[in-house]
Amino acid sequence: MMNYDNLLNRQAAEIKPSGIRRFFSMAAEMPECISLGVGEPDFKTPWAIREAGILSLEKGKTWYTANAGLAELRTEICSYLKRRFELDYCAQTECLVTVGGSEGIDVALRSLVNEGDEVIIPEPCFVCYTPLVELCHGTPVPVELKAENGFRLTAQQLKDAITPKTKLVILPFPSNPTGGVMRKEHLEALAEVLRGTDILVLTDEIYAELTYGDTRHVSIAALPGMKERTIYINGFSKAYAMTGWRLGYVCAPAALIAVMTKIHQFGIMSSPTTSQYAAITALKDCDDEIEEMRTEYDLRRRYLVSNLNRLGLTCFEPEGAFYVFPSIKKTGLTSEDFCMQLLHAQHVAVVPGTAFGSSGEGYVRISYSYSLEHLMEAIKRIEAFINTLNLE
Repeated sequence: MMNYDNLLNRQAAEIKPSGIRRFFSMAAEMPECISLGVGEPDFKTPWAIREAGILSLEKGKTWYTANAGLAELRTEICSYLKRRFELDYCAQTECLVTVGGSEGIDVALRSLVNEGDEVIIPEPCFVCYTPLVELCHGTPVPVELKAENGFRLTAQQLKDAITPKTKLVILPFPSNPTGGVMRKEHLEALAEVLRGTDILVLTDEIYAELTYGDTRHVSIAALPGMKERTIYINGFSKAYAMTGWRLGYVCAPAALIAVMTKIHQFGIMSSPTTSQYAAITALKDCDDEIEEMRTEYDLRRRYLVSNLNRLGLTCFEPEGAFYVFPSIKKTGLTSEDFCMQLLHAQHVAVVPGTAFGSSGEGYVRISYSYSLEHLMEAIKRIEAFINTLNLE
């Protein structure tokens, strides 16, 4: 009988499954459950985007594209980044179209991280960074972010985490799960630490279009002297409600993109052709749809923050993405216990903060990528659950 334990890749075998998907799977088995666990927009992909994808199929455009992606799409990506975020990239040499932002993160890390290299990862953060670093035989260096600092990475924290082995720092802002953002002045403080070093930055800006208030999102790649050391990740899933289309992109210096493209070439070949044609229309014609969805998310955000604070679950006010990250410490329960008990008692699924790193203990993540009616019913059930805990 085969002993697979001796055959499996050690790093792959030891990776823990996603804590997000675990609760999503349990919720899926409860028909009456309200699931607030997965960060997937409840909006349909805008019709103009769907129509462009359909038209590409009707015209038989079902062939492989160039490894790096359709030239027209890469041109539109670079035009969009210039128009929205004042970023300058060459479509021919500094842009790679990937299968979602997730593949972009993967190929970036695999192109950079050698055994023993240290990668600074602010936590709580999205679940993929640490496992992907470990698969490259790199060393993740978690840095705990604090609610009192707006869940931002401070310059002092960055300085304290840097060692002679530091290769890369990941900036996952706007943040999943906290909703924290880095404004221009915060990024400038980090840039001041990094200029003059050989440390690179991987900035994951998949939620760049989903920020709230008067200040627009700023990328660290737009700051003086930072483009040359920054790998920029973005995609279409969140801003355009295109999760299932699986399309993202990486922009970076040409020497880095060349290596990433080789990895992409052998592992993927090219991103989905239909999705690429649809994405061209998204970039050219759908700014208004982005704003409509952002406005609705903002309404949901303010509703949740207000009501969670009313229930005594102290909630940092998120400035980006579509998550709230309330503290459940006053309940005396661990994050895992709170989520399990809420799920079984009231059939509401939220995600333990520990799914996003050990620093997430004492918090839970709630997504507001769901209708207001959905959220209102969830708050009723959460309130009923809180009332059973007999808190003083």
